[in-house]
Amino acid sequence: MRILGIDPGLAVTGYALVDFLSGATLLLEAGVLRTKESETLSERCAVLFRELGAVLDEFKPNHVCIEELYSHYAHPRTAILMGHARGVICLVAALREIPVTSYPATQIKKSLVGHGRAHKVQMQEAITRQLKLSSRLHPPDVADAMAVALCHLNRARYGRS
Repeated sequence: MRILGIDPGLAVTGYALVDFLSGATLLLEAGVLRTKESETLSERCAVLFRELGAVLDEFKPNHVCIEELYSHYAHPRTAILMGHARGVICLVAALREIPVTSYPATQIKKSLVGHGRAHKVQMQEAITRQLKLSSRLHPPDVADAMAVALCHLNRARYGRS
């Protein structure tokens, strides 16, 4: 089972690819896709489309997982930009017939830490333990993408959230 977790954003999209083989979870690839603030919205969407498409074509995941859209009343513009990125991500996966599942942040946190109000440091420590890494993943967008992938993997393996 090969899963690509994605932390969507228009400026920075984190991604993390995990494989589950013989009872072990392996980190295959992780990184960020960046767009320039000076580019138009359509140019930024096109960059994300091309770069994510290249990742999908190279690593051929069985599933794409993405964090659900959320909005803080103080920052509605962030949610709107994130919505554009999510739309591009879903389109890129759909064109390759890769199923997409989205998870709310609270479910992702609960899956890894045991409760839905975990802090970023707790999440990073859980990821480090589960993957037996020597240090935390950076930048935070990569760690968030890994959390989404591990949430899906945990649900698939254990049938729980």
